Amino acid sequence: MGKTKHTGPIKLDTRPEPSLWAGLAPLGIGRIKPHHVKDSLKAAWDNKDNLPYAYRILTEGVCDGCALGVSGLRDQTLRGPHVCTTRLNVLRLNTMGAIDDKWLEDVESMKKLNSTELRKLGRIPFPLSRKKGEKKFTRITWDEALNRIAAKIKSINPRQLAFYLTARGITNEVYYTAAKTARFLGTNNIDNASRICHSPSKTALKRSLGIGASSCNYKDWIGTDVLVFWGSVAANNQPVSTKYLYAAKKAGTKIIMINPYREPAMENYWIPSIPESALFGTKIVDDVYQVNIGGDIAFMNGVMKHWMEMERESRGSAVNHPFVNEHTNGFQELKYHLMKQEWSELESSSGVSKERMLGFARLLADAATGVFVWSMGLTQHRFGTDNISQVVNLALLRGFLGREKCGVMPIRGHSGVQGSGEMGADPFVLPGSDFNEENAVRMEQLWGFPVPRWQGDSIGQTLENVLLREDHERKVKLFYTSGGNFLETMPDPEAMMHILESVEMRVHQDIIFNTSTLADAKEEVIILPAMTRYEQPGGGTSTSTERMVYFSPEIEGPRIAEARAEWDIYIDLASRVHPERKELIQFNNAQEIRREIAAANRNYDGIQVLKEKGDFFQWGGAWLCEDGVCPTPDGRGSLLPIEIPQNRKTEGQFYVTSRRGKQFNSMIYSEKDPFNGAGRYDILINQADAVKLRIQEGESIVACNKFGTFQGYAKYGEVKLGNIAVYWPEGNVLLPKGVFEKYAKIPEYNTTVIVEKAETFHAHKDKRYVERRIEELELAVE
Repeated sequence: MGKTKHTGPIKLDTRPEPSLWAGLAPLGIGRIKPHHVKDSLKAAWDNKDNLPYAYRILTEGVCDGCALGVSGLRDQTLRGPHVCTTRLNVLRLNTMGAIDDKWLEDVESMKKLNSTELRKLGRIPFPLSRKKGEKKFTRITWDEALNRIAAKIKSINPRQLAFYLTARGITNEVYYTAAKTARFLGTNNIDNASRICHSPSKTALKRSLGIGASSCNYKDWIGTDVLVFWGSVAANNQPVSTKYLYAAKKAGTKIIMINPYREPAMENYWIPSIPESALFGTKIVDDVYQVNIGGDIAFMNGVMKHWMEMERESRGSAVNHPFVNEHTNGFQELKYHLMKQEWSELESSSGVSKERMLGFARLLADAATGVFVWSMGLTQHRFGTDNISQVVNLALLRGFLGREKCGVMPIRGHSGVQGSGEMGADPFVLPGSDFNEENAVRMEQLWGFPVPRWQGDSIGQTLENVLLREDHERKVKLFYTSGGNFLETMPDPEAMMHILESVEMRVHQDIIFNTSTLADAKEEVIILPAMTRYEQPGGGTSTSTERMVYFSPEIEGPRIAEARAEWDIYIDLASRVHPERKELIQFNNAQEIRREIAAANRNYDGIQVLKEKGDFFQWGGAWLCEDGVCPTPDGRGSLLPIEIPQNRKTEGQFYVTSRRGKQFNSMIYSEKDPFNGAGRYDILINQADAVKLRIQEGESIVACNKFGTFQGYAKYGEVKLGNIAVYWPEGNVLLPKGVFEKYAKIPEYNTTVIVEKAETFHAHKDKRYVERRIEELELAVE
């Protein structure tokens, strides 16, 4: 994929630079900001019963927080130690003891707790069963648990069996054995957490460039001319990356944020490990372009239209013609598409003026290098794949690909999730390849058993299939999930509860309880205690955002007596379903799995030699598509004309999106957002919009649509006019169930709502009023 190798970490320039300071007040006194020292002390207190073990995890293991890929306390971007509060928050999951047995005797009491409270109860201690109507969990043996699951699998059509793997510290070895087990059992219904975050990134990068991962490295941020963040808050979701942003600022990089909300953490941040920044803070972004929620495609079309108009005046002033001519297809088609766009529609959809779009167009046109970074702000839409292809269009037209300080990067928020699809834990791929006849034959030759040829379903479709008629061949009757909490990650929690309770048998393989594990099932719920990545015999590997494959060793420390390595559980189960050919699914240790991964996925040749703390390699080299050559049939990237999505609303309605606070995925660690002081039920709204509705800050307000009603409190914030933001997962009641993106099948996480004072909404909550308001909303959202 690329011949140039990553050259390793560089030294951070820590010389004081007052022009970058966020203010003169020491330690940000009087500002709303995270309190890193306080949070670190709290983490130490939470882990006080196992401090030596916690220290070994931090200094020897690979971070199980975000996907920056910190191994021990070091990474491949900057020299020196790195640690963040996200990692410290997650740490307790690995060090706490087992839950008190008394809780297992009273499920109704457990159901009164939220997931934060359930998490603090402790680890799952041993296999458990709860049949329909039972009010307690019953302890069972591993043999009983796996034999019951195996019996159920044998009694149903393989198409009625589905697997799902979350991203909580799961290793490549687990993803791979799960993918192999699913096919061994005859099902292609296997999916992973990227389906609800970055699946459009992989899908778009594949169709535009032939790749499925970041084309560049974090080091490319440092010194690039322009670094653009689309719908991504690195300071909140990948805190260590703020050191890279600091380094980039020192190197003269212009940092741009494109977001409906002026994220305070991207404007100013106090980086605790850099004395200058810890004292006075650091100005991060140089400019902010506030687009409408869902307005990114129109914004990018406007930028490219400006480029085409600039080209009329002076050829080469905006488009890198040598790169485009040699390395892309579709330029004339894209140009024709752009020139027929109306500026009025581009401005209306994007929420950005023609003049502001011109400013961004000129900034990129004047840059010799650029890196584009994005996250869920672009992917979690019903047109997420098209959003990403637009970003790639910009990169291709400027030649920002396949060379130093250039590239496109879907920044991952979960450790190891990059490897999930690369290991084949995905309905649309096999290990290291697409799901097609050629690769199915290839895997059959390696595995020694047939690979089913029918198309598996994504997790959203799988959950919908639970409600199919009883005799339907795809009605999911056994749902097996490694981690995950669908009540708090999927739209429409009430409908999701109905789905979970309609499955005949659910298996939750996990380390802790959450609200989903307590949902009833038609027949039985079985809970299996899993090991963390630091407990797995023989260690494990995870793949970072920049395609670094790190080895995380087994770390000495206390253990949950009956917890097992997740890859071992999958193999044991498969062997019980088909004992007559169990030798085809056997692995004796983790090293054997890594050897087979190297054979199954050609990019992972090198994983088989990882076995010691600090071992790693990067697949694909420093830059994918190096020198502009893409792994496509003709070696070229594709410039794709993208239509502006229908995303209309009428007067008095708002676009709404979800936002993350102090949390890791759905695990919430504080009721207050440390970056803006908002509570979990605050609704972020522009003050000008609020004034029009006569809404005061702190006043109780309601956001409603045909999907649900969310009552919260008005919180003034620098949100784009006509847009609001609610916290996730609390605001999921407003999101539509069963709406999936066309290509990547990600659920829709954005919608349109009416906002009113709570007293007005409740005072006029008669049938005719509600029906009329909802009818207005339906006319706007088509």
